Amino acid sequence: MSEESPRIPLLTPYKMGPFNLSHRVVLAPLTRQRSYGNVPQPHAILYYSQRTTKGGFLITEATGVSDTAQGYPHTPGIWTKEQVEAWKPIVDAVHAKGGIFFCQLWHVGRVSNKGLFYFAVFCVLVYLHTELCSRITEKLGWHNTSKQQNFTPPRRLSTDEIPQIVNDFRLAARNAIEAGFDGVEIHGAHGYLIEQFMKDQVNDRTDQYGGSLKNRCRFALEIVEAVANEIGAEKVGIRLSPFADFMESGDSNPKVLGLYMAESLNKYDILYCHMVEPRMRAVLEKCECPHSLLPMRKAFKGTFLVAGGFDREDGIKAIAEGGADLVVYGRWFLANPDLPKRFELNAPLNKYHRDTFYTDDPVIGYTDYPFLERIA
Repeated sequence: MSEESPRIPLLTPYKMGPFNLSHRVVLAPLTRQRSYGNVPQPHAILYYSQRTTKGGFLITEATGVSDTAQGYPHTPGIWTKEQVEAWKPIVDAVHAKGGIFFCQLWHVGRVSNKGLFYFAVFCVLVYLHTELCSRITEKLGWHNTSKQQNFTPPRRLSTDEIPQIVNDFRLAARNAIEAGFDGVEIHGAHGYLIEQFMKDQVNDRTDQYGGSLKNRCRFALEIVEAVANEIGAEKVGIRLSPFADFMESGDSNPKVLGLYMAESLNKYDILYCHMVEPRMRAVLEKCECPHSLLPMRKAFKGTFLVAGGFDREDGIKAIAEGGADLVVYGRWFLANPDLPKRFELNAPLNKYHRDTFYTDDPVIGYTDYPFLERIA
């Protein structure tokens, strides 16, 4: 950033635990479906390095913790040696430009299709009534609306299977550190596995993982504890979307849920909590909602990240008014690899092309968005 940038709150330095950030613009975890066979590819080196600035913070696309965690084709994993080795040059490229790089750990849960795997997997985690299963398989599809995917009808995950999933996250975190990542973000948002346990409109279990708010959040906190113990709490973040109803995962009292999680996470002293604004009721759909993340922001003692439809002015306001420490950008960062520089100069932004978000092309809609210099 230039000498002028400190006057812009969004571009001021910030110390996130052991990491010295030069600005507060964060690359969101963005599924791109270009990791053929669940293995990160060399073209990701350019994609991530394009979006790296010295002291900038980046989060990878959602990355599967096991072969039973996948829900979409060509999404990366980090459970095999091959995957770990494939991530290394990508991480090295980000570090070479001075970036801080976290790997987002993911299990899709019920949002899955066993046809993606070479064997019949237990692909859905919490019990759902038959009527809801039918709605899911009929209504939900790819992130890319030009393609449709039928999700496999879900089944209940038995209590004795849950520790294995927790262990999958632990081992994936260890692998991420081996690959060179600075830390990991646990994906607890957007209707995937962890959120399926937390939300009362999805989870109707009657054991220690269902019913009360404490029980529904138990699984998420067990994963946080296991991962923090494995790699160190100062290397762990979590993403939550208590207000969202993506993948039909809603909750009757999202404000109480978000506040409970924010307060409970303090016990583990993790690095950050990354929450999605309530105005983003579903991914790619922005609406105005009367709720606020401010109570969660005040309750959580670590670094607080916010995401969800932010533009430059929204981000500046969030930092200036104390609503967040860092602001996470998805679509605008996807289309503008030099987004922090554009924010600094208040320059025009490239428009993003939604129809190329989730294709498997290694260039188009991936690494071909122009920098300011190229436009000039």
